[in-house]
Amino acid sequence: MRINCVIIEDEPLAMERTKSYVLKLPHLQLLATFDNSMEALAFLKSNLVDLIFLDINLGEISGIQLLEASGTKAEVIITTAYNEYALKGFELNVTDYLLKPFTFERFYQAVERVENELSKSHVAGDKKFIFVKTEYRLEKIQLDEILYIEGMRDYRRIHTVNKRIMTLQTFKDLEKEIPASIICRVHKSFMVSIAKIDSVERDRIKINEVYIPVSETYKKTFLALIHPSAS
Repeated sequence: MRINCVIIEDEPLAMERTKSYVLKLPHLQLLATFDNSMEALAFLKSNLVDLIFLDINLGEISGIQLLEASGTKAEVIITTAYNEYALKGFELNVTDYLLKPFTFERFYQAVERVENELSKSHVAGDKKFIFVKTEYRLEKIQLDEILYIEGMRDYRRIHTVNKRIMTLQTFKDLEKEIPASIICRVHKSFMVSIAKIDSVERDRIKINEVYIPVSETYKKTFLALIHPSAS
């Protein structure tokens, strides 16, 4: 499996170390390196990336802020000298957290975790249904019955043709399980079923009688899915 990755790091020595580790693994394809958070953010918004090696202290905006602003679906390995960011990182569902200076062996373990996560995503492409955690049970949901998924603070509400289901699973959890060609993220608080869209007007999607906003973060990817020539 070829994994397209980028390194975002403003310390030259740390950048060189991470880059040398990446180049030791032939299945890692290094697309770009960045020592500037704003350049990295612009790249992530217009390019598909599988994996980000991300430092926390980047100057203009932090690695955490960059991650939140980018809306990326990429796997993320945080690389930092500070362990106090670990909790926030895992709240954002990063794949691994490497404390500097880290060894190649520890780096390789983190990359293996990414491979496992990406393998799960590829398998998800053949799925017809998923199971979601709700209350004290796992509930089966047919993907072709989902209308849209709405974020409500700590919960996600899954609207289907027959019912609504509340779950604590995050959007990133759901994105890993469901191919974007079926259910696509269009806003920090919404995913929509491509097949259930009635119309798209300006920055709004209509499904049945509900209007759902499309944010700039997700607009390009969404338009490329539904109408490539419009993106």
